[in-house]
Amino acid sequence: MRSRAAAPVSVLLFVLAACAKGGASPTASTAPSTAPTAATSAATSAAPAALTIYGAASLKGVLDKARTAYETANPGTTLTISTDSSATLETQIEQGAPADVFLSADTTNPKKLVDKGLAAGAAVTFAGNKLTVIVPTTNAAGIKTPADLAKTGVKVIAAGDAVPITKYATQLLANLAGEAGYPADFAAKYTANIASKEDNVKAIVAKIELGEGDAGIVYVTDARASTKVTTVDVPATANVPATYAGVVVKASRNAAAAQAFVTWFAGPDGQAILSTFGFLPTS
Repeated sequence: MRSRAAAPVSVLLFVLAACAKGGASPTASTAPSTAPTAATSAATSAAPAALTIYGAASLKGVLDKARTAYETANPGTTLTISTDSSATLETQIEQGAPADVFLSADTTNPKKLVDKGLAAGAAVTFAGNKLTVIVPTTNAAGIKTPADLAKTGVKVIAAGDAVPITKYATQLLANLAGEAGYPADFAAKYTANIASKEDNVKAIVAKIELGEGDAGIVYVTDARASTKVTTVDVPATANVPATYAGVVVKASRNAAAAQAFVTWFAGPDGQAILSTFGFLPTS
């Protein structure tokens, strides 16, 4: 009995030894990989989530269209869009507002969040813009060039000091003061004509549309979006480039999904939408 039982055991040991010798290192084709593939990583990062996007007022039309496109491409994901002055939104995030992504009309406000440790990673630039002067379609003040903004009696509608459009407009005024035909005190005369300071650039456009002001400096994209204003060209040599940047908010509960959206928005799909509204690509 004992010798009969030993034979199968010997055979089994021989087979196991042969397998161990011939297959000690499984090949890549047979071994299951625990490392996620690029496709898996992308799918994980874009997993369905509810995201709150804080965006500059000048991005409202873009973000409305982007929401539809992104939700269609990512079933189960929902985007809630909130737009206002970039400075206002940055302050709200500092104070704990539940935003997942912040898309600003400048690079300064996103950098504030990065510097204060409130952003997950560095800011990502995603669009450019230019400035123009708008007047009501009736143009009752007869404004023909930006130089007319310094004429006595002209009612200029501007934005608050912290709003990005004001920073860009201030630089534009300084540039225009150096142009031929503009007085050296052009900026001071313009400032004296400011009739009101609005919360954001959309509010400037709204007041000009209603004829509550004679002119305002806004982004080219905002002028393009309105059928109730006319533009007055700004000399190309004096115009100021505006650079838009965004960050993922560190406090986001859906950081991976938020990063996936920022990557998408700054990528070809988002750029295609931005370009239809007149935004420029970043260099």
